[in-house]
Amino acid sequence: MAAIHALIALSFLVMLAGLSPARAEDLPTCTGNNLLTKYEQEDPAGYAKLRAEADATPNGKAIFWKVEKESKPASWLLGTMHVTDPRVLAMPEAARIAYDKAATVIVESDEITDEKKAGAAMMARPDLIMFADGKSITDFLTPEDKEKLEKGLKGRGLSLAAVARMKPWMLMSFVALPACEVARKTAGAAFLDQQLAKNALAEGKVLKGLETLIEQISALDSLAVEPQIKGLVQTVDLGVDGLKDVIETMSQLYLSGDTGMIMPMMRAAAPPGEGADAYAEFEQRIIVDRNHTMADRATPILDGGNVFMAVGALHLAGPEGVVELLRKKGFTVTAVN
Repeated sequence: MAAIHALIALSFLVMLAGLSPARAEDLPTCTGNNLLTKYEQEDPAGYAKLRAEADATPNGKAIFWKVEKESKPASWLLGTMHVTDPRVLAMPEAARIAYDKAATVIVESDEITDEKKAGAAMMARPDLIMFADGKSITDFLTPEDKEKLEKGLKGRGLSLAAVARMKPWMLMSFVALPACEVARKTAGAAFLDQQLAKNALAEGKVLKGLETLIEQISALDSLAVEPQIKGLVQTVDLGVDGLKDVIETMSQLYLSGDTGMIMPMMRAAAPPGEGADAYAEFEQRIIVDRNHTMADRATPILDGGNVFMAVGALHLAGPEGVVELLRKKGFTVTAVN
């Protein structure tokens, strides 16, 4: 569950850090270990089962795709990872070339180019950020979990009393990313999607967003509160090194194009009972439902051709991933290795 919530943080909460210019040499380096390497050594049979599921996932072996329809110029689809890791920011060479030539750029939300506007949009909907009716997160915590959360927040320079009225997804932004990643964002490092969007505006390209920030936050807010809080406590319990390992594992899967392994890994990490239910809800509301929204809204833009589309890599693979959904809308979508 901690892995799931770390992924939620990567999916949405990158835009919450105040951003300002910084020199690349000032930015900290993140380190971590690949958890799947250890899993393969300790449980070869379990890993083999996971590997088989990943290999059977449609469109789970690439992050860059060519999108064609009729006689229109080709468009391109890049799966991204919402981190400031220089390895991710580099992009495949073919993707850099395609981006330079594209007239239109599509990202999940074009609001990521204006932090002040994004912040104002959030403040206009306090019901999505804060508990109402006098409730607080402590109303949902056992004494043991309250102690864990207090300790974890204190280690990050926060007090539970000061943030108790915040929704758990908001609190997750303070605990679910390694300190090195938070520091890089705070120092001004752009994550890949944001870099592409800002460059598009600077270069005179047309920039299109598929979702609003409020739509994204509403999807998070729609998740059941209790499992979110359990995941929050588990994430705090995971510790600093554990978070680094989760992010590094996902990063290595992304960089190798092995995106079909990410969701099976998360399913395997979800404990039975409520954990599995919470994972299923996360997958449906945060991944699958949004895949359909993205494909529907991208279609009329892609119809014109010469488009570069960049969305989170988790949205590409699977029978209801964006790649397959675009094929159902009449596009020919081909992996570019």
